[in-house]
Amino acid sequence: MKDPHVIILRPHITERSVALSYGDPNATTETAVRRYTFVVAKDANKIEIKAAVEAIYNAGKGKKDAKIEVTKVATISMKGKSRRVGQRSSGKKPDWKKAIITLAPGQLLEDYGV
Repeated sequence: MKDPHVIILRPHITERSVALSYGDPNATTETAVRRYTFVVAKDANKIEIKAAVEAIYNAGKGKKDAKIEVTKVATISMKGKSRRVGQRSSGKKPDWKKAIITLAPGQLLEDYGV
């Protein structure tokens, strides 16, 4: 089995991802469904991503109700953008993979990076 920190590289923080992490503004804190975005390894699948997020954020927790539960994982392969390197030659940023995870209602990640 792969190390969870090799699968989950870092959180992907944008204005839209932060808004998703707050959940529905009309829902209460017990019923809010929150989504979090991470940059993941290109060869990681949804099952590995779910297990890695749960392993990272449940490490050191004892009670069952304090542990997080991932209910859904959506993955997107992002194409690298082209950019200029030097005066005339063009280059390309590498391709990467993004995962949007959905937690069970009422759960949140405290140390997401926001």
